[in-house]
Amino acid sequence: MKALVMPGPEQLAVEERPEPGAAEGSALLKVRLVGLCGSDLNSYRGRNPLVSYPRILGHEIAATVVESGSAEFPAGTEVTMSPYSNCGRCPACLRGRPNACQRNETLGVQRDGALAELLRMPVEKLFKAKLTLRELCLVEPLTVGFHAVARGRVQKTDTVAVFGCGGVGLGAIAASAFRGATTIAIDLDDQKLETARRAGAAHTLHTGRQQLHETLLELTDGRGPDVMIEAIGLPSTFRAAVEEVAFTGRVVYIGYAKEPVAYETKLFVQKELDVLGSRNALAEDFREVIRMLEQKRFPVEEAISVTAPLDAAPEIFAAWSAEPARFTKIMIEVG
Repeated sequence: MKALVMPGPEQLAVEERPEPGAAEGSALLKVRLVGLCGSDLNSYRGRNPLVSYPRILGHEIAATVVESGSAEFPAGTEVTMSPYSNCGRCPACLRGRPNACQRNETLGVQRDGALAELLRMPVEKLFKAKLTLRELCLVEPLTVGFHAVARGRVQKTDTVAVFGCGGVGLGAIAASAFRGATTIAIDLDDQKLETARRAGAAHTLHTGRQQLHETLLELTDGRGPDVMIEAIGLPSTFRAAVEEVAFTGRVVYIGYAKEPVAYETKLFVQKELDVLGSRNALAEDFREVIRMLEQKRFPVEEAISVTAPLDAAPEIFAAWSAEPARFTKIMIEVG
């Protein structure tokens, strides 16, 4: 089978690889579409501390079942999947939060991923839905934002502000709107802000033209947002989330800053904040994203900037690395 192999940073080539062998309780899948995310770009650039080389990237997947042995997923079923593993023994797993498994291995990071013609996955990781292939391919990246919103206990009475309108931030915006909350999208890119509005943002805030603090106070009657979700990963936005959130509010961090962050720690106590991390997603997040997409409440086409064949992937990665702001969601057609 053909696969996109990364021997090392900034090295990609389409090569022939052996087909995956049989495994009990698994399904053999024909990979159709693979979405690319920021972790793939960091792996390509050599900046992902979790990846090892050589590696086949890819964990955002739309595929067709070839064989499974499962009545629920007969041959021909179109599926997406959870790309995470869990050990069942660590504290996170024992608390019913396998998304944060201490020994997690994600497809395309610690183990070979989906940028190959065939893939074998455990049946329990599969999800089927009445969705197009492009919609199925968007499910996993949207779940990350949906999980952050669940961590923030967002309700319809809340005002939620989201830093960043990339793929993960759009998921958080869509999830907040899906729960009925008033949602504020924050970014520096007009096109991304327009897509965020189509995803459900009631307000957009362009920090290159508008003052963050004053605008947030204006939009919240002087209180500040009830929930701040950080989906960029900059020290400045990590700090701003704590500074701008309302008293007794919730702050949710999805990514992580690439350098230490200095805080005015009295705000944690003075405001009595809930400061939460958010990692990966749970099965219920996948099901909620699927419900939202089945209701056609997300701007699928506007969220996808490029679709390209597998053979063109090396050139796409090089262009993306050179000008990351040009791209939102990239999808690779595998089969």
